[in-house]
Amino acid sequence: MSGPDPASSEIRLANEFGEVVVERVPTRNGARLRISVPASGRSILLCPLELEALTWQDHDLFSRLLQTPHGPEDESTEGGPPPRPSPAAGP
Repeated sequence: MSGPDPASSEIRLANEFGEVVVERVPTRNGARLRISVPASGRSILLCPLELEALTWQDHDLFSRLLQTPHGPEDESTEGGPPPRPSPAAGP
């Protein structure tokens, strides 16, 4: 009888502000790390290079991201992406 496979087990992290589930996912292009948020159903797969890039950042970046966690409140904010074009109006 074998125990749980540590390479495929999930890790749940939570505090009073949020909860995430982190798990290793094998893909055709190698292993990825899936980070998902049970409350919203959102998830992302990150490759080793993307994870390494996170270590190049300082906590100021994450503080700025958390100021508007769901995107900029005003799309005309300087330094942000250009506004998306509106869908064409129907006839």
